[in-house]
Amino acid sequence: AFTGILQAQFRATSVLEGRVSCKSIHTYIQLFVNRLDSVESVLPYEYDVFDFCKDDKELRPSENLGQVLFGERIESSPYKFKFKEDVKCSRVCLPKTYKQGNKDDIAKLDFLKMGMQLNYQHHWIIDNMPVTWCYDVEDGQKYCNPGFPIGCLVAGDGRAKDACVINSEFNKKNTFYVFNHVDIKIKYHSGEKEGWTGARLVAATLEPKSIKHADEDHPNCDGGNPMEVPADFNADVSIVYTYAVTFEQDNTIKWASRWDYILVSMPHTNIQWFRSEDVIMNSLVIVLFLSGMVAMIMLRTLHKDIARYNQVDQEESGWKQVHGDVFRPPRKGMLLSVFLGQGTQIFIMTFITLFLACLGFLSPANRGALMTCAVVLWVLLGTPAGYVSARLYKTFGGEKWKTNVLLTALLCPGIVFADFFLMNLILWGEGSSAAIPFGTLVAILALWFGISVPLTFVGAYFGFKKPQPVRTNQIPRQIPEQSFFTKPIPGIVMGGILPFGCIFIQLFFILNSIWSHQMYYMFGFLFLVFIILLITCSEATILLCYFHLCAEDYHWWWRSFLTSGFTAVYLFIYAVHYFFSKLQIIGMASTILYFGYTMIMVLIFFLFTVTSIQGLITLQLVVRT
Repeated sequence: AFTGILQAQFRATSVLEGRVSCKSIHTYIQLFVNRLDSVESVLPYEYDVFDFCKDDKELRPSENLGQVLFGERIESSPYKFKFKEDVKCSRVCLPKTYKQGNKDDIAKLDFLKMGMQLNYQHHWIIDNMPVTWCYDVEDGQKYCNPGFPIGCLVAGDGRAKDACVINSEFNKKNTFYVFNHVDIKIKYHSGEKEGWTGARLVAATLEPKSIKHADEDHPNCDGGNPMEVPADFNADVSIVYTYAVTFEQDNTIKWASRWDYILVSMPHTNIQWFRSEDVIMNSLVIVLFLSGMVAMIMLRTLHKDIARYNQVDQEESGWKQVHGDVFRPPRKGMLLSVFLGQGTQIFIMTFITLFLACLGFLSPANRGALMTCAVVLWVLLGTPAGYVSARLYKTFGGEKWKTNVLLTALLCPGIVFADFFLMNLILWGEGSSAAIPFGTLVAILALWFGISVPLTFVGAYFGFKKPQPVRTNQIPRQIPEQSFFTKPIPGIVMGGILPFGCIFIQLFFILNSIWSHQMYYMFGFLFLVFIILLITCSEATILLCYFHLCAEDYHWWWRSFLTSGFTAVYLFIYAVHYFFSKLQIIGMASTILYFGYTMIMVLIFFLFTVTSIQGLITLQLVVRT
């Protein structure tokens, strides 16, 4: 990673991982641009799709797998600065002129208007750090947004939308206002008095403005009328893009903490901190309550049951009646074992990824690292998936081991890939930058079939070598009439409520980071909630399983599987609520993409939560033995 040291020598270092060319005694600073996105649309677009000023010698830094999957498209821009050389007003490129009768010009201007109407945001990068737009909000607080809008719209009824509210001069009805000028301020930490040579960039902010330049060849950025673009294209339009840049020394900001002003100023930070504390305390209370109940059942009730059953001439009742049937193979045992194998793979992947994120290896500054880590871990964890699936299938007395291994390796990943591919076709059709290139899809398939599938076979080989743990009675026992609360559906529906209650606050911030383009960085809270979720799912499953075994119902396999897995249904319901109440997404394509990606999240979460059945299987083995 770039150290941030800017030396006044002939040297080349990395800006984004990028390049700083030093000529004479000056150091050039390259500004990179990322994709543009909007909270009103799921479709992001590359910078070059819009008719902005472009770099003649375009440089694209190498992107990792995570960046490609997230649709990040970083490229160099024509904005280039010399270190410590202020610029008052400079034109970026030749004016962008749109002729009224030219079809290409009409299409370019219409696309620019669409971007302003949907409030698409620029995302600029200097020294791997977002260039932020900081402005004052209510209560005297300052909010730093890691993006700034293309422009804004004043509707036909005179209502100023989005960023048009910041300037009272934006008052003409049915008019777009283009932010064609930016005042950029770059702060640096000097090492002159600290024993090292050079300077480190520690902050980059900007203020977007709309300026109608009277003289396009010699622009004046001090003021003037805003740059208006009428909604009706009834006259030629010419837009001049300009910038001003100032450098300011600030030794109070250390390079290691230069992201702090961005993260601390985000509007949800304090809310997330306090809400996370509240929900974690509530979740801990739930965990302690469930742990007490499970401990009471296991240490008291179960102990009394065993002591009573050991007495001479004591009639058997309750769960003792079904001791010879609890390991009777369930219906669709093949599917159950496949789901559990895939769930184990996802569980281990999630645990390691969140643990590394807590250590700071997967911070927002390390772009794409989170997704890259998750994909690589999933590929390498095919062996546990194959072992667990084969071990459970062998417990059911299954003999179709080839089918079991192939389904474990292909079923759930195939469903995810098919959904992902369909969403990618929509993105391709819409020309979005989030569309995954064909070469990347081939690489993912190569990782899947070349590494994950063979590792699944290796795990299954060792799983099938294990002997069958216990035997069952030859004649199945008749199950007595069940009460309402011991029937399958009420128990499954109730079983998912407590786990969902432990995660819904963190789920809100995760959805915000995905769909509202906010940074998520509180991985410590997330890891703690992850542990609480795991414990809650396991204990709720064990508790409900004990109750229906006491009712002499030995069909516990699928019920235990779905008790914690039903949390995924609540997640889907919450995602639907979030879509209609929190988001402003419009358009059929964006709606389909939202629900398509949501279904992938729900499936992965479903497979993850059902791994709590592992502890239940171990408990049943101990009790049966």
